[in-house]
Amino acid sequence: MVCAFEGWNDAGDAASSAVAYLSRALSAERFAHVDTEEFFDFQANRPRIRLSPGGDDLTPARREIDWPSVDIYDAAVPTAPRDLVLVRGVEPSLRWRTFSELIVELAEALGVRMVITVGALLADVPHTLPVAMTGFATDPALMERLGGANRASRYEGPTGIVGVLHSAAGAAGLPSVSLWASVPHYVAAAPCPKATLALVRRVEDLVGVSIDLDELEEAAASYERQVGLAVSSNPEVQAFVERLEQDAESAEDEEGEERWGADWGPMSPDDLPSGERLASEFQRFLRQQGDQKPPGGG
Repeated sequence: MVCAFEGWNDAGDAASSAVAYLSRALSAERFAHVDTEEFFDFQANRPRIRLSPGGDDLTPARREIDWPSVDIYDAAVPTAPRDLVLVRGVEPSLRWRTFSELIVELAEALGVRMVITVGALLADVPHTLPVAMTGFATDPALMERLGGANRASRYEGPTGIVGVLHSAAGAAGLPSVSLWASVPHYVAAAPCPKATLALVRRVEDLVGVSIDLDELEEAAASYERQVGLAVSSNPEVQAFVERLEQDAESAEDEEGEERWGADWGPMSPDDLPSGERLASEFQRFLRQQGDQKPPGGG
């Protein structure tokens, strides 16, 4: 079971887009959804009005309401030993323990052997380097399989629904893995297909599936080119990114490793480096260029 939620856990839409890409690439079919009436504060996550296709001056299009949702999909993987169950939706507002117990009960009823939660966080990392990944697992054998993302964080502080769900799965005796990708905070306003790609590749390794990533790889390369062009157009931002690159090269100390802990959430304004003003300006620049949605995202 692979789970991702929009909101606090989903910097640059990277985590939700990763599960959406898996769903599309594997032709997954929705077979269930969570009744959101019980778990959402609709003032915090408001439903949206949508006009149905068609309509004219005499017969207006019908207005429909799209409610925040948590949907569950089945993805058959012919070349893998087991199918995937994909859980994707908006982070719930209420009753997280009950919500997590519901997802864990579903996993047990379906015979799920491993629960993977994916998230993305804002961090002071440059867009030019490989995506910084962190993983944590409830099972020592799974920790070994995480390879380069096997550092457990000693972070203490707020967590999101993926952290609660990861803990609930472990408490129920289900092997559970928490994966996080780091997204450059100065590009926070734009989706980050590069981080999406890193998460999908890590899931591939863990569950033993092979997915056509050509479209996502192209989107990640385009993202890096476009961000690079935007950076080079502003000497101040370029100097800021170069400083991040230099910092990253010398960040192989214990403090740096802890910074990528699996429960590290989106950075608060106080956490941002002195280039916060440049980051804000750069985000406005990117918005002016138009949103670059990654494949499968949204």
